[in-house]
Amino acid sequence: MDEARHERIRAAVTAIPEGWVATYGDVAAAAGERSARVVGHVLREDGADLPWHRVLRSDGTCAPHLVEEQHARLRAEGVEIRDGRVVLANHRLAGGSRAPDV
Repeated sequence: MDEARHERIRAAVTAIPEGWVATYGDVAAAAGERSARVVGHVLREDGADLPWHRVLRSDGTCAPHLVEEQHARLRAEGVEIRDGRVVLANHRLAGGSRAPDV
């Protein structure tokens, strides 16, 4: 992956404010990417210093191996989680009616 592409994805994740979330697809779109998978790749390889916990699957769930830590971090920011899913209607940044796009 080229460096500019990588940095666009990092910038899109960094732009998600505390208390808000975005889906992998939202981040990809904000970075000018077609595939949400590339976002997961960047977060996995180079996301330790990013607010990675604010990036979710399109249904509001977390990756199974991260769910406990991700939920704890999101709850600490005031994000509502019901039945194992973030309430996207209240906390989704991109495409939501309560906040601007990423």
